[in-house]
Amino acid sequence: MSLIRVAVIGIGNMGAAHARTLVAGEVPGAELVAVCDVRKEMESWVAGNLPASVIYWQDAEQMMASGTIDAVIIATPHYDHPEQAIQAFQHGLHVMIEKPAGVYTKQVRKMNEAAAASGKVFSMMYNQRTNPLYIKLKDLIASGELGEVRRTNWIITNWYRSQSYYDSGGWRATWAGEGGGVLINQDPHQLDLWQWTIGMMPVRMRAFCSFGKYRNIEVEDDVTAYVEYENGATGVFVTTTGEAPGTNRFEVNGDRGKIVIEDGKLTFWRLRESEPEFNQRFTGGFGQPECWKCEVPITGTESGHPGLIRNWIDAIRTGATLIAPGEEGIHGLTLSNAMLLSTWTDNWVDLPIDEELFYEHLQERIAASNTKKDKDYSSSRPADLTQTFK
Repeated sequence: MSLIRVAVIGIGNMGAAHARTLVAGEVPGAELVAVCDVRKEMESWVAGNLPASVIYWQDAEQMMASGTIDAVIIATPHYDHPEQAIQAFQHGLHVMIEKPAGVYTKQVRKMNEAAAASGKVFSMMYNQRTNPLYIKLKDLIASGELGEVRRTNWIITNWYRSQSYYDSGGWRATWAGEGGGVLINQDPHQLDLWQWTIGMMPVRMRAFCSFGKYRNIEVEDDVTAYVEYENGATGVFVTTTGEAPGTNRFEVNGDRGKIVIEDGKLTFWRLRESEPEFNQRFTGGFGQPECWKCEVPITGTESGHPGLIRNWIDAIRTGATLIAPGEEGIHGLTLSNAMLLSTWTDNWVDLPIDEELFYEHLQERIAASNTKKDKDYSSSRPADLTQTFK
């Protein structure tokens, strides 16, 4: 197959990085032929930073309809991901989108339906799925080494953000601009990995989100959520942008031991026999199963964003299996939507969530917001591309 002609939509931090990855030849079988950004001033950035062969477009749909591209990477504001992906599918293009999949599951479900109808390759920029630690955790759980999952606990509080960070753009941490706070901006990777590694979604949730607890913002900046799974397992997810020093610790307990990922290491405390088996035969008072602290070999390196783009292109060219199918983006978003909905209704929420009810609550907060969503891509991307804010 000839080279896949790729365009990047949205030249902010991530869009510019993806463009550079393609130009540098890090993705065999693909070439960057176009970029699109509604900000006219970005035309000069394209001319000064990308080869002359790369065409600048200001209108995304015109570019999609031009017949000059085969695939698009969408790196625009959160609200625009589903809308632009649907347009791309309608024009017969393959699609990769940045995280999150969108702001609310109702729009993401429509995107998934459009992807299925198009028959095109759809991928999600969940680069943390290439991290060998989480790949190994998923393998240990799927293979039965940990036994049946009984409890999950993720404390992800090392997302510290100062007030000056939020003040750097009027769209930041607003319902109208980003559609949320720490859950939609910082945590999409962890929310994805939480369900991807253990292989199941909760069936219900009770969450407590605080809005503007530590900073002068209107969205959530501190969250504690409790979940229950169909098999009786439970889980807790804790996150904030207002804590220093922060923690990143993911613990999964099964009936054959416990696995902890923290400080870039995976530790497996493995029971010699399963806890139910031990409990059935043990007749003493205070005994417990024999436990071994195992050093699990971790091989490979995290390929990150370039690795996912290569995988997407390989899937287009050769039918390779996608690491992060785009349709799976709805899972992590369902978790964050459920946390907000549980807080807004002050009640338990069953999963799948009531999408219409969530949408109604979100619209109420957008209407009450002091900001309005700007369709300009710059509404969610700083003009200074040297900034590395997430």
